[in-house]
Amino acid sequence: MTYKAPSTMAVGHVHLRVSDLDQSIAFYRDVLGFNLRQRYGAQAAFMAAGEYHHHLGLNTWESLGGSPAPKGHPGLYHAAFLYPDRATLGAAIANVVDQGIEITGAADHGVSEAVYFDDPDGNGIELYWDRDRAEWPRDENGQLTMGNVRFDLDELLASALDD
Repeated sequence: MTYKAPSTMAVGHVHLRVSDLDQSIAFYRDVLGFNLRQRYGAQAAFMAAGEYHHHLGLNTWESLGGSPAPKGHPGLYHAAFLYPDRATLGAAIANVVDQGIEITGAADHGVSEAVYFDDPDGNGIELYWDRDRAEWPRDENGQLTMGNVRFDLDELLASALDD
């Protein structure tokens, strides 16, 4: 029998190697709005949305002063952060743009809309919201048929301002 993870399981946190702890704390605080929950000496920090113990760990244990991992090699593609609705995502992306961060992609996956950019160490970041499950595209057998269609980022930003 093949083990199946329970449907109630969730990703608890992402822990990243970073080259400069203070720079990364500032990025995740100022760009994504995470709270610094605990600093673990000069080499690690734990950050969260709200009062959770941590959604994000940052450390320089093996990476202090290091260069970003080269593209095209195994490793983290991106860490994805789920927003409760489209307006909240739009507000978050407006802050990303206001902070001068370059957006590297925006895609409608059918099940969700997602926006992509990189942190200071080149780690991919995805901010997204999920559509209601009843709206998820499915084939005749009920299997998900996610896509990768560009969408109008300016319209997302404008919708955030309307709310």
